[in-house]
Amino acid sequence: MATYLSQLIDRPVWNAQALRLGKCQDVLVVETDQGPPILRALQVLRDDGVEVHFPASQVSTLSPAIILTVVTPNEYEPRGDELCLRRQVLDRQIVDVEGHRLVRVNDLQLAKSTQNGRYYLMGVSIGTSSLLRRLGIEELGRRVMLALGRPLREQVISWQDVASVQADAPIRLRVTQDKISQLNPVDVADIISDLDRSSSVTLLNILDDETAADVMSEMEPELQMSLLASLPPERAADVLEEMDPDDAADLLASLEETQRESYLELMEHPESVEMVKLLAFPEDTAGGIMTTEYTTLPMGYRVGDALAYLRQSPQAQEDETLYYLHVVDEQNRLKGVLALRDLVMAEPDTLVDEIMEQTVITAEPLMPQQEVARIVARYNLLEVPVVDSEGVIQGIVTVDDAIDAVIPTAWKKRLPRFY
Repeated sequence: MATYLSQLIDRPVWNAQALRLGKCQDVLVVETDQGPPILRALQVLRDDGVEVHFPASQVSTLSPAIILTVVTPNEYEPRGDELCLRRQVLDRQIVDVEGHRLVRVNDLQLAKSTQNGRYYLMGVSIGTSSLLRRLGIEELGRRVMLALGRPLREQVISWQDVASVQADAPIRLRVTQDKISQLNPVDVADIISDLDRSSSVTLLNILDDETAADVMSEMEPELQMSLLASLPPERAADVLEEMDPDDAADLLASLEETQRESYLELMEHPESVEMVKLLAFPEDTAGGIMTTEYTTLPMGYRVGDALAYLRQSPQAQEDETLYYLHVVDEQNRLKGVLALRDLVMAEPDTLVDEIMEQTVITAEPLMPQQEVARIVARYNLLEVPVVDSEGVIQGIVTVDDAIDAVIPTAWKKRLPRFY
């Protein structure tokens, strides 16, 4: 039978001879390598006003009454690795990993194992039933809802499927990092946007640089700026380096000049050079929205050799959205474009020059973003190469960045990700 934290708080604690020792103030659990957290101790306010902890090994039952197995219990000394359910979890925001959402903890469910007799933290209760239970009118609420044809159901999320993001619960942060890293960056960005400032900073800080960069790229500009400022400067620079160059440049462009310069000085040389290059263009032009992460292929290769070349190409390894190959001459002038699919499907001895698209639709660096968006729509493109007056490729504008000028950001995020 399940026991809920709300049924334990401020309830009397009795010894083995039915003598009252005080009232329960909190429940301490500890994480285990496998399975749910296990009850470690009860925090009890004795009737003489002294606060003590009693070890879980001396707990006989929690429900219907809190009864110990001994007459004079030993005191437990907290070790620092415990999670205090009332103080650190109850009424807090927590991430439902399976549901990809932020929920509020209305109650916590504990259960006694039939195998070893120990109590475990099983889940987080988030439904109406848990609210009514805390108000002391759960049974009345059940009868009313049943009469209305809407029976109450307990909504419990397994503790294995939640992640805590409280800064004062550091023992949970390792577990949280593992769970949050499995979510889509879009979902994590939505969760962070719903969190209070302290929790959002905590969550961002536990992510690795690459994951944090992906998440930051999905946020609204105002939130991006706020969270970037909350990071230590060196960490902020590392995250900027991991972001897509166009996203990082947009974020840097929105900062004050002195702040922007300080981040650029902290960034690694290749990345800072790319940022300076992108920041030189007006933000509403092809140059301002292009990314410098693209893949080139020298002319003259046969298909088999081209595939081998790509496997060793640093450009291809960094190009997370590798879709098109940009065939260039020795001066890096764009001569053709080839879809990766066409390269893979072609015979190994075929010359790349023979199967590439030689009539390439391009944009100049100062072309207005609206015009780039029109080109993307007109020719049904996933990207547009940006070339200078000499035909040298400078970067590419992906379809999502091109159409950002003509549709709301919220709509853009709903589009399928083909790039």
